[in-house]
Amino acid sequence: MTNDNSGDSTDTGKPNPHAQQVLRLADAMLRTALWPAVAAVVLGMIVATLLVGLPGLFGAAVGGAVAFASSLVTLWLMRKTSNLDPMAVMALALGGYILKLLVLLGVMTLLKGIDALHPYAVAFTFLAVVLVWAAAEAVAFRRTKIPTIIPDSGE
Repeated sequence: MTNDNSGDSTDTGKPNPHAQQVLRLADAMLRTALWPAVAAVVLGMIVATLLVGLPGLFGAAVGGAVAFASSLVTLWLMRKTSNLDPMAVMALALGGYILKLLVLLGVMTLLKGIDALHPYAVAFTFLAVVLVWAAAEAVAFRRTKIPTIIPDSGE
């Protein structure tokens, strides 16, 4: 296998078992989380529209979009770092998580002052989508049967 930047092989051309498992898990997480998260956004938009009108609709749509983007960034980071040493992946995951939280804090702070967006609709839809996505990722992790320890090929 050649290194095609997808993280499925090492620089020596040998398959990287860690990268293969991380990519498999990222794919499973996306497949499992996508439709439940879409349903959470739609439900949030419906409820917010019924409760507070158009600002609720717009707020829920924005909150859902921000949550979706946040969740997709996590999967993107998994895919981009999959070929690295597992300890480096963990360090980058922690750094990416902290950076993502800071960006989300900034985005949500900027959205606070926009009158066309109902703040509770933004917040509750964002929270619902993140929780649904995280639960779906946990389900995908359990179903994927990823080995906790991937033995070295030992050559």
